[in-house]
Amino acid sequence: MLVGVSVAVIAAAFAVLVIYLIKTLLAAKASLEKTTQTLQEIQQTIDELGYEVKQVVRQASDITRDVRHKMEQIDPVMDSVKHLGEALSEITLAAKQASAAVIHKIKRKSESVPARRQSPLLAPANSEERMIESYASTYGRKGKQKKEPGWMKWGDLAVSVWQKFRHE
Repeated sequence: MLVGVSVAVIAAAFAVLVIYLIKTLLAAKASLEKTTQTLQEIQQTIDELGYEVKQVVRQASDITRDVRHKMEQIDPVMDSVKHLGEALSEITLAAKQASAAVIHKIKRKSESVPARRQSPLLAPANSEERMIESYASTYGRKGKQKKEPGWMKWGDLAVSVWQKFRHE
């Protein structure tokens, strides 16, 4: 009888074990089915995104080609700007050298001519008036009422603008 009860207990334990194992396997089966479904959805989403990514890459390639073409068209303009800058630099250097030569002449001439103004009331008020007076004295226009050449006025204007720009 002890053997019979033991066999019955073993059989009951085995039955309980099989029931829990069946429940676990069913849960695993449901989980695997959900995983399979999710993977199929992900695969479908990746396929759709792959098509869209290809479209974006094509558009980016077209935009890149367009930008490259426009940059090639702008290159001559940039070269022109570079050459213009170099030319302006050379003009500025030439104007600087011409100004230095004029100032040197004026200084030499003022050293050889006795000082004609001693009174501070008769002295020119600002640097522009001094420059005009120095040009007039350099080119011998003390008593004459002739007009100055146009390039000289433009030169004076350019120098004064440059000085104001540099000091600000």
